[in-house]
Amino acid sequence: MDGLWFLSAACILFTVSMFSSGLSDLRLMVSRRSVDNIQFLPFLTTQLNNLGWLYYGYLKADGTLMTVNSIGASLQTLYMAAFILYSPEKKRPLSQMVLALAVLVSGFSYFSLWIPDIGVRLNQLGLFCSVFTISMYLSPLADLAQIIRTKSTQCLSFPLTVTTFLTSTSWVLYGMQLGDAYIMVPNLPGIITSLLRIWLFWRYPQEPPTYRHLPA
Repeated sequence: MDGLWFLSAACILFTVSMFSSGLSDLRLMVSRRSVDNIQFLPFLTTQLNNLGWLYYGYLKADGTLMTVNSIGASLQTLYMAAFILYSPEKKRPLSQMVLALAVLVSGFSYFSLWIPDIGVRLNQLGLFCSVFTISMYLSPLADLAQIIRTKSTQCLSFPLTVTTFLTSTSWVLYGMQLGDAYIMVPNLPGIITSLLRIWLFWRYPQEPPTYRHLPA
C-alpha cells in the first residue's frame, strides 16, 4: 500500500508539472496580448485526453486519475480561454471547440445509454483513451525526424523531456501495480520517445546562448 501511495504521489507531481509547461505559453500570450506562433490544437487535444481519463478514473473510483486530470483539464481550459481572448482570428478555435464538444457529448451518450454494464464500459473507454494517448505521444515523431536532419535540438525543451519521461515511467509503474493495462501500455511510448529525445540532446547538444558585452 505504501508503494502504491508513493507511485500515486509521483504520478500527480510529475503529470501536473508536465501540464504546467503550458504556463510559459500563457505568460507569453498575456504579456504580448498575442498568440504569436502558439498552436491551439495541442491544448484542445490534451483537454479531450484529460476528460476521457477523468471519466475513466471516475468509473474506476481512482482518486489519482481524477485528481491529475481535473487539474489538467482546468489548466487546458485556462490556456484555451487565453488563446481565444488574444487571437485575432477566433472563428477557427471556436469551431474546433464546438466539434470537440460534439464528440464529447456523443461519446458520453454512447457510453451512458448504450453500454449499461460498467465492466464493458471501462474496457471500451480504457481502450479509446489508450489509443488517444498513444497517438499523442507518437505525434512528435515527425519533428524528431526533422531534428535528425537538421542536427539541431533548439526546438526541444530538456526539462519538459525529463518531466515527460518521469511522468510516463510513473504511470507505467502505477498501472503495473494496479494490474491495469489501459494505464500501463499507453505510457510506454512516452518513455520511448522521451529516451529518444534525451539521446538527441546528447547527440546534438544545444549551443549555450551568446551575449554581446557592451562597452562600459
